[in-house]
Amino acid sequence: MVDYHAANNQSSAGGAQTYMEQENDWDRDLLLDPAWEKQQRKTFTAWCNSHLRKAGTQIENIEEDFRDGLKLMLLLEVISGERLPKPERGKMRVHKINNVNKALDFIASKGVKLVSIGAEEIVDGNAKMTLGMIWTIILRFAIQDISVEGTTYLFNHLLHFSAWKDGLAFNALIHRHRPDLIDYDSLRKDDPVTNLNNAFEVAEKHLDIPKMLDAEDIVNTARPDEKAIMTYVSSFYHAFSGAQKAETAANRICKVLAVNQENEQMMEDYEKLASDLLEWIRRTIPWLENRTQEKTVNDMQAKQEDFRDYRCVHKPPKVQEKCQLEISFNTLQTKLRLSNRPAFMPSEGRMVSDINGAWHTLEGAEKGYEEWILSEIRRLERLEHLAEKFHQKAAIHESWTDGKETMLTQKDYETSTLSEVKALLRKHEAFESDLAAHQDRVEQIAAIAQELNELDYYDSASVNTRCQKICDQWDVLGALTQSRKESLERTEKQLESIDELYLEYAKRAAPFNNWMEGAMEDLQDMFIVHNIEEIQGLITAHEQFKSTLSEANKEREAIQSIQAEVQKIAQSNGIKLSGANPYTTITPESIDNKWEKAMAMVPLRDNALQEELNRQNSNDTLRAKFATQANTVGAYIQDKMEEIGRISIEMNGTLEDQLTSLKEYQKNIMSYMPEINKLESFHQLIQEALIFDNQYTSYTMEHLRVGWEQLLTTIARTINEVENQILTRDAKGISQEQLYEYRASFNHFDKVRRHLSLVNLLLCGCQGDGEFSRIMGIVDPNGSGAVTFQAFIDFMSTETTDTDTADQVIASFKILAADKNYITAEELRRELPPDQAEYCIARMAPYTGHDAVPGALDYMSFSTALYGESDL
Repeated sequence: MVDYHAANNQSSAGGAQTYMEQENDWDRDLLLDPAWEKQQRKTFTAWCNSHLRKAGTQIENIEEDFRDGLKLMLLLEVISGERLPKPERGKMRVHKINNVNKALDFIASKGVKLVSIGAEEIVDGNAKMTLGMIWTIILRFAIQDISVEGTTYLFNHLLHFSAWKDGLAFNALIHRHRPDLIDYDSLRKDDPVTNLNNAFEVAEKHLDIPKMLDAEDIVNTARPDEKAIMTYVSSFYHAFSGAQKAETAANRICKVLAVNQENEQMMEDYEKLASDLLEWIRRTIPWLENRTQEKTVNDMQAKQEDFRDYRCVHKPPKVQEKCQLEISFNTLQTKLRLSNRPAFMPSEGRMVSDINGAWHTLEGAEKGYEEWILSEIRRLERLEHLAEKFHQKAAIHESWTDGKETMLTQKDYETSTLSEVKALLRKHEAFESDLAAHQDRVEQIAAIAQELNELDYYDSASVNTRCQKICDQWDVLGALTQSRKESLERTEKQLESIDELYLEYAKRAAPFNNWMEGAMEDLQDMFIVHNIEEIQGLITAHEQFKSTLSEANKEREAIQSIQAEVQKIAQSNGIKLSGANPYTTITPESIDNKWEKAMAMVPLRDNALQEELNRQNSNDTLRAKFATQANTVGAYIQDKMEEIGRISIEMNGTLEDQLTSLKEYQKNIMSYMPEINKLESFHQLIQEALIFDNQYTSYTMEHLRVGWEQLLTTIARTINEVENQILTRDAKGISQEQLYEYRASFNHFDKVRRHLSLVNLLLCGCQGDGEFSRIMGIVDPNGSGAVTFQAFIDFMSTETTDTDTADQVIASFKILAADKNYITAEELRRELPPDQAEYCIARMAPYTGHDAVPGALDYMSFSTALYGESDL
């Protein structure tokens, strides 16, 4: 007889002890209750198969399939995760007994007290002993793992077997952990078969718990077997516990894989950038080493321009790429070191030192190419200097003579006035002086052309042609100059006799014409006024202008009489007038036309001033409406700004309570928006009316908009601060009390109520300059000299967080693999996000252990490779 209850005594007390005291009576009764034995057979068989399937096998008859001890030893290895002694493969009874003894010894080594049981009973197929042994294994490896508190609860409530008989307890257990799988409110207590089938089917389909009992086994029995129920319920516990461990393991793996993926992307970026930069250097150096000579300076200057373009356009981006390459390499090495990964070794020839060497060669080629270009330019300049000097002087001379023949042959003096003829004569005298001065340049051009001929210049023919053209043109200009001078002197004498006739007209017409133009400009002036006083001033000035019109008309008539006298004298002496007064461009017709236009503008000006007066009266009414609304809104905004300042300081309660209060306050503020919109409508009318001042209020629309936006921003910022505290508390695993403690510590040293200064951080307990520098490198990476509250919380939580290791990752994978030494692609895709699951599948090596199955992957070597302990 095996005392398979003793194992459970080690992990239960109270109610569990009461359960154990009833076991002896139950054992005797079991022989008389076939229903209980049937329930145990079915339940224990399903429980064993749920573990044996991990090894790719199962049992059909529980007392027959364990007789040779082989599957019994395999079951113990699967559920314990340990290796048992090598089984004997013989078919004789002694081999079977030895195998069973090895299994019983292993059970005893786990602290289970076995009483009066031998391997012979198991080998002989004793059903009661076999069931008892399996129950002992279940107690030790399935139920003992549950906490003492949980086990006590389980034992106490199993005594009330009716709680499981109606099926509601099974459904409640699933609903407690997976409410999405069970519609608990739809279950009926009077329909136990439906309830039980629902719970068993959901557990088998969604929780991977095999169906261990039929609903009829429980419903049709007066008292369901407690061991079967306990075994079934323990499977639910391990399923929910395993799901939680799997989620934790998956999160850890995702974190580690994300770091590794980011590092690999940086490695790929470095390799590509290094390859591209080296390829560019390889293509550029031959171009810089080319020494093909050119024939002209322009060709060499084109090469120099290409080189300058290379220096200014093409090379700077490559300098930036080289700098970025070094920065990326250093950043990658730092990240690998901080995450316990091996250092990055670029491909051969792509080390930073290799790139620096290639860059040094490139700069050497640049220097040589630049020196060669400069020497070639100087050489060609010496060859072309003389020809360039000739063409330069010839171009200057040709530019000066351009249009001179046309000027000297024109008859402009025939229709000119006396003053114009005198001006033309003086201009001609100046031209004669300039002509004499250019004689030396013509002689220099001829001398240079002669020298080029003597030196046998390759383009001498074009030089000689150009020189001859210049000499011929020079002779022509001399003859035309003399002829024009004589014509101008003759015309001057003819026009002097009629010059004084225009002088008096010009003296009187000019000021009167200026007065009329000023008057017309004033009458057409597009005046802009901003108030009633300004428009009334314009009306008064206009009335004063109208009073001067009679005197102005008398002056106009006097000027017209002077022009009539000029015409009379010219006709009597037979003088042909040119049609224009040499002293003025003002004609009698223009004076009359302007006078008529000015008189027509006077009544138009009267109407415009009256319309503007009416508009200003309307604008004044609009100013008063806007001011009334603006004063009301401004006072409201000021009161609410002071109120939110007090609220943000005096808030109490949990962070969630504070957030709810603030959002309700924000909603109350937003209800005032119609008043703002009303003010905006008044402001739009003011803008459309082009009103720029308002003496009835000190508020402007821009000031009120800023105040309103500042009020909304202050409320939103206060809400955001509380939300950030909640996010920080939840993301960092910080309790409400810890967050208050961090805030109190931060506020104690926060003298400016915004951030922690370096001096105050030194007072916080940093041990030495080295420790202070390390902390500041974390909380103040930008060197601003201050630490924000968020950075302070991040540092405090990081200092208390464990760092991932290869062993932790292996343990996480082992959970996902259901304690197997390998994992399958299906399990990875089920437990991990798609991209990270495929990442693992692509990099994991096939598993080659003795227990390998098709498609098995080695997660141990993969995990150690992540931390540089082996190669992927």
